Parts: sequence; structure tokens; C-alpha cells
Amino acid sequence: MPDFDVIVMGAGHNALVTAAYAAKAGLKVGVFERRHIVGGAVSTEELVPGYRFDYGGSAHILIRMTPVVRELELTRHGLHYLDVDPMFHASDGETPWFIHRDANRTARELDALFPGQGEAYTKFLDDWTPFASSVADLFNSAPGPLDMGKMVVSSGKGKDWMEQLPRILRPYGDVAREYFTEERVRAPLVWMAAQSGPPPSDPLSAPFLLWHPLYHEGGVARPKGGSGGLTKALKRAIESDGGQVFVNAPVKDILVKDGKAQGVRLENGETYTARAVVSGAHVLTTAGALPDEYVPPAARQVRVGNGFGMILRLALSEKVKYRNHTEPDSRVGLGLLIRNEQQLMKGYGEYLAGEPTSDPPLIAMSFSAVDDSLAPPGGDVLWLWAQYYPYELSSGSWETRTAEARENILNAFEHYAPGTRDTIVGELVQTPQWLETNLGLHRGNVMHLEMSFDQMFSFRPWMKASQYRWPGVQGLYLTGASTHPGGGIMGASGRNAAQVLVKDLTRRRWK
Repeated sequence: MPDFDVIVMGAGHNALVTAAYAAKAGLKVGVFERRHIVGGAVSTEELVPGYRFDYGGSAHILIRMTPVVRELELTRHGLHYLDVDPMFHASDGETPWFIHRDANRTARELDALFPGQGEAYTKFLDDWTPFASSVADLFNSAPGPLDMGKMVVSSGKGKDWMEQLPRILRPYGDVAREYFTEERVRAPLVWMAAQSGPPPSDPLSAPFLLWHPLYHEGGVARPKGGSGGLTKALKRAIESDGGQVFVNAPVKDILVKDGKAQGVRLENGETYTARAVVSGAHVLTTAGALPDEYVPPAARQVRVGNGFGMILRLALSEKVKYRNHTEPDSRVGLGLLIRNEQQLMKGYGEYLAGEPTSDPPLIAMSFSAVDDSLAPPGGDVLWLWAQYYPYELSSGSWETRTAEARENILNAFEHYAPGTRDTIVGELVQTPQWLETNLGLHRGNVMHLEMSFDQMFSFRPWMKASQYRWPGVQGLYLTGASTHPGGGIMGASGRNAAQVLVKDLTRRRWK
């Protein structure tokens, strides 16, 4: 008799979601995580006395467009979300404006600052809310070959779909210019769309901008106590349904016999058996844990890319003080800090040349403004996400160039909040190399695989593996950012994988 019905390799948030649904369905579940805490990139620790730092994703947006929290009763297991409103503050350093949960308020304030741009914002939302809703629906189901057709049909609700389709196929920078004539409005929206990876000039990238209306639908939130509040609640949910979660337990091998997954072997030599194995690790990590004969060429040919972003996490002795912002609103939402679109494209050009961005646009997060448990009284946490940063540099190494990149990020932020560097009392610098070494993110890509159209929907991670099953190995399943719908804190991949897994193992319909 096997030790478990289901063994889950890795404890990232999607892996924990799959494990929680499996345990809830009555299956005996064991989760094995290599780090000392669960959560992967969705985890939080007190790294500086009195200051709690997230290790990865911090803004919880897309998960609110899924039923995960409700279905797994995560509130009962200690998850407490704090709504963030305004959701974003956008600025070139001179003229800040805010994106509120209330779209009408956002448009009114925009029109007061930039006549005509609030009206353009309303038209943009009206034109693309049906499309954004259809994308959310597609995220919450296993991908199929007709996904693009579904998006096109939905985008044409009340519109001429033949007019909408060319926009969907265009670069998102071009679509933004169709709607917004004011660069101080357009650049922050383009910068937010760039968080998925592709630059504004990439063809077929428009959906990264066009799902913007979802932010007004689901809002932005923070778990009380840090991003890891989500994964701690998932761990409790698993354990309350009889599952077991092991930390400091890295999986070395996935055991396969006669084409069927049998269990796992840990790095310490211990083996555990199961009816099914789910890998929440990077697809290349999964491939590395399998015997070579069970790894198809397509698994090794996925495009990971050459890094992506870099994060500077700071503990500050004082609260951030923006020179041209409204307090406290400027510290509440995600700061979309970009001087102009050329700043983003220049950074992407440097990245293509193998150089760290010298003058990066930033996403600034100071969520201690809504959660006083993250910093001591009077202090602040400030997390600065910057793009783009190559994993493989054209000269030097990350060991020799980290200080330079850190300094450039601080210099860029000083444009918005002068004197911030003088209040730093502790920090964590996360380069692409750090992200690979510490979080298992190959080549520092936080999305696992590049989020280009040829690696999305039923092409992710590759077509024969798109249904969350590893081809050629019965009983081996996949979840996580390497699978549809990709990176970000959503949990949809975990839920979609659980639907396939639970149906296969129990022959019961998903409830």
C-alpha cells in the first residue's frame, strides 16, 4: 500500500492549492518542500528585526478573480485580506494620479488633471471589460485549442469583432496609444502591462494591457502579516483535512516504473510512494528529477529567457516621503513610477545587450501603509521591483555587479522620494542569480517561462503537457507558473491541476 494517494513536489502557492483540493476530496496527501518554509515565492519572513519581507509576489490581484479562497475556506484557516485602495499611484515624479477601485472616481480625477483622459479611460474600460472577463474565465479552466477564438468572440460583445481582433494581435504599446494621448497617463498603464515580461513593442502582446479592467473588478489586496499569509492558510487547510507538509525535504528523484509515477526519493535517500505525483516545481526542475527516457525533447526546449526583473527590499527607519504625492495615498497602492515610455524601452534595449538597466522604471510597494505588522512604529517597508535585468551578463557577473545595479535602483527612486537612501536600516537584494539560487526560478525568470503568446494557454509549457499531465508518465501531474495561466499570484493553475487530478483518482465529478 502506498504511503500517500498524492505526493506534491514543492510548496509554492499553486502546489499548495492543488494539495488542499486533493486533501479536501478525501485523498491522503503529502507535500515535500526543499526550503525551511512553505510558499516558495509567496512567503514572508522577518529578515530585519521588526521588519517582515516578502520573498516574491506581494500584490494579490488575480487570485481575487478565482474561487480558490472561498472554496478552500481559507479565511477559516487564518487568511485575512486587507483591501488596497487606491490600487495604484502613477507618477513621472512631477504629476501623480491614482487608480482607485472605483473606476468612475478614477476617470473623474484623471479628467481634472488631464482633460479628456478620464473619458478615454472610461472608453477603454467599456471596450475591453468583456474581453478581460473572458480571459479570467479562460484562466480558471484547462486550456484548449480554441482559446483565442473564445477571446475574440467575447471581445466582440456589443462591438464588431473584426474591428477588435487586430487590436488583440497588436503590441500593447500601440493599443495604449490608440486610447491615451497623454504620455503621463499612458506610460504607467504600459509599465503595468510590462509586468508579464514582453516589452510594449512585441506583437500579440495586447492582452497584457487589455486585462486591465480586471483590477477594477477584483481589486488589489494584501494578506495581513505578509504575502505568506496565503500559503500559511493553505498549509493549515491541507493539515486540517489530514494532509502532511514536510519542509527541509528536497525531492531529488521522481520514481517511475513501467511508465507510471510511483513516488519520490528525497536528497537524504528516503523514499515515499504514492498513487500520483504532482510537481509544482519549475518544468526544468521536474525534467531533472525524472529518468532521461521519460523526458521528451519538448520539455527541454521551453524558453526560459534571460532573467527578467530585480527586487530591492528595504527596511526604513522612517516612512517614505514622496516629493509630489498625496499622503497617505501614495504609500498605499502599487507605485507605477515611470518618467516616460522611452525609459522602459531603453531599459529593454540594455537588457537585450546583456546589461543591467541603468535607469529603471519601478514598481514601489510600501504595504506597511495598510499593515502595521510589517514594520515597527514610524518605520516602513519599501520593495522596489525594476526591469529589465539579464541573468546572463555581457560582462562581469552578478557577484561583481550587484552593487552597481542596487545603486541604480536607489538612484531611480530618489527622483520620486529624495533622501530615502538615508533611512535604510536593512535590505534584501534579489538579483536574477539570487532568484535562481534561493527560489528555484531558473535563470531568474519569476514567470518560469517567457509569457509570449507561443508559451501561453495550450502552448504552456508545451502542447502535449498543457492539460496538467506529464506525457508518457501515468500518474505524473504538473502545476505552477510553468503551466497555464502562468506566473503571478492567482492559484488558478493549482485549482485547474486539482480538477484533473481529483477526477482521475476518484472518478468523481468536480464539485
